[in-house]
Amino acid sequence: MIRVLIVDDQTIVRAGFAALLAAQPDIDVVGQCGDGQEAVRLAASHRPDVVLMDIRMPKMDGIDATRRILADPAGASTRVLVLTTFDVDEYVYEALSAGASGFLLKDSTADDLVAAVRVVARGDALLAPQVTGRLIREFARQRRDRPTPVPALATLTARETEVLQLIAGGLSNSEIAARLVVSEHTVKTHVARVFTKLGLRDRAQAVVLAYESGLVTPGGGAR
Repeated sequence: MIRVLIVDDQTIVRAGFAALLAAQPDIDVVGQCGDGQEAVRLAASHRPDVVLMDIRMPKMDGIDATRRILADPAGASTRVLVLTTFDVDEYVYEALSAGASGFLLKDSTADDLVAAVRVVARGDALLAPQVTGRLIREFARQRRDRPTPVPALATLTARETEVLQLIAGGLSNSEIAARLVVSEHTVKTHVARVFTKLGLRDRAQAVVLAYESGLVTPGGGAR
């Protein structure tokens, strides 16, 4: 069972998400709350696999709550899926930087929401394809005037660096395999090594790091 915690300050939204997810045979809604402080407490108590996290809430916003939940070593397996009303929201970028595994628009279909929870629960990142590339590039351009040094990048091999650049370009493992003319298994091995060396949870964090470090530049591709 996938254990889910729902965090949203609108009661009717929480109830709707809870009813939808609880009806799935493989999902168990273990808690609901309407602010970030309570989310941190419930996450520590219930150890959910996935937290559906709103951003703009009273007491503590979803960004701080995400950061605190993911900083708890006991919650190492917890993943955060950010919910947002707007397709380009400056806070979404901050949430990804805080460690969220991706984001989903609140007007997504019921099937998309259920699929998103399952994707994130199995350890993959979920970045809404229609807006993610634009969002990352725009806020990397606006907010990161100078690259942030990441010394661990020097530990990557040339091929691992290339794989990271392709991840940042939005390519899937199968697409990377086709581009590099290698097997998908080989790509998975490279991806796992990149994540281990850089201390990354998933592809969402890989995209953010690639842009923040200057490895990939907004509108300019790999450096």
